[in-house]
Amino acid sequence: MKPLKDILYKVNINAVVGSTSIDIENIVFDSRKVSSNDVFVAIVGQVSDGHDYISKAISSGAKAIICQNLPDELIDNVTYVEVENSNQALAFMAANYYDNPSENLKLVGTTGTNGKTTVSSLLYQLFKKAGYKVGLLSTVKIMVDNTEHKATHTTPDSLTINYYLKLMNDEGVEFCFMEVSSHGIHQSRTEGLQFIGGVFTNLSHDHLDYHNTFAEYRDVKKSFFDGLSKKAFALVNTDDKNGLIMLQNTVAKKYTYALKTYADYKAQILENQFGGLLLKLNDNEVWTKLIGNFNAYNLLAIYAVSELLGLDNEESLRHISELESVSGRFEYFVSDEKITAIVDYAHTPDALKNVLETINSIRTKNEELITVVGCGGDRDATKRPKMGHIASALSTKVIFTSDNPRSEDPKSIIDAIEAGVEPQNFKKVISIIDREQAIKTACQLAQPNDIILIAGKGHETYQEINGKRTDFDDYKIVAELLNQLQK
Repeated sequence: MKPLKDILYKVNINAVVGSTSIDIENIVFDSRKVSSNDVFVAIVGQVSDGHDYISKAISSGAKAIICQNLPDELIDNVTYVEVENSNQALAFMAANYYDNPSENLKLVGTTGTNGKTTVSSLLYQLFKKAGYKVGLLSTVKIMVDNTEHKATHTTPDSLTINYYLKLMNDEGVEFCFMEVSSHGIHQSRTEGLQFIGGVFTNLSHDHLDYHNTFAEYRDVKKSFFDGLSKKAFALVNTDDKNGLIMLQNTVAKKYTYALKTYADYKAQILENQFGGLLLKLNDNEVWTKLIGNFNAYNLLAIYAVSELLGLDNEESLRHISELESVSGRFEYFVSDEKITAIVDYAHTPDALKNVLETINSIRTKNEELITVVGCGGDRDATKRPKMGHIASALSTKVIFTSDNPRSEDPKSIIDAIEAGVEPQNFKKVISIIDREQAIKTACQLAQPNDIILIAGKGHETYQEINGKRTDFDDYKIVAELLNQLQK
């Protein structure tokens, strides 16, 4: 148990009713998980308001309540703390509860529309190869040095983040690489964390269902860099027009990387093929197993971060040449029939465009490029026609299908995607609601040397339809189907 007053350090408090000298067992923000002597934090969420469950939390044993608005009825022997922002309060409380674990390691956060997972995961790989104990907080998985834990969100809630950072402290982890999403920043999940560095990859159309406007989305990302300390570094991609905006108000040490414009860290693509990339990174040539222009940016970013964290350049280059692609990020294989199948998480217009342009820059144009793609339900609907336009314009054939429809009608989602297809591309398009059948059709259409791109879900091993998740792995399914067709 810990004194409540110690856990409230740095929290912006408006009023207190009762004593903060009491000891509390756990911090909880889900009333269903409250037990005796816990402190319940009432969060105002998009779906429900934690303030509606204060009485339930107290009846379950909560002896302290953190809230933005004091309830009308105050119960004796319960401490109430009115705060400015419950999400922010939870973040500081979580950090204090776990003894501020981010201060005991070097934490680097990567934010941007695309590339967060790849940059964070490759940095984890690189520093492991360099012999360090390393942590990873990513969409794909959470790693506490060599121990893997399941990830559920791009940026977990504050309690989860600090719990795993504490585990990393206990394991002697020296470096941790973390994805930082716009949702996580906006909901203050990264408040109270001490970052040694921040990386900005790029910004394109995504999450406008949540942020309303692109400017708001951009400014949320920027606020992450605004919060970095003077001891930290801020590394941004200046080929993206928003890169320098991220640096406008930060007090961190400023660094830039780019392929096309002047920057502190420069890269040049010397060769780009399905076998990999030959890059020149700040005048050093390196062969890497990763593919595509977008991965040239990712590799340049990790090269820069490794130097900023003190790794020897030659050692970094050696390890970069050994890095493996991240699960569901341009993950591919070639079947016995010489059909290339690529699975990629591309679920934004810009990411899909990057992947398709990369494939088109490598292929000979004598083969077909068959793309299978959909859009998620209950998410930003404005990107759907853009995805349809890009997929149909840059593929020789395209099959529109379901992604994770969630509570939406899959057909209405596909109709919205089809609305972006220009008349000259109508003949390229097939629509098949069932995703497995869509992948099977792509396999049946493919001839030797053709390329199949299955986009949108990447590393995900499930499909969500009407609130129910069923097992679904794009990579496994296309591998099995191509293997069956070969027999």
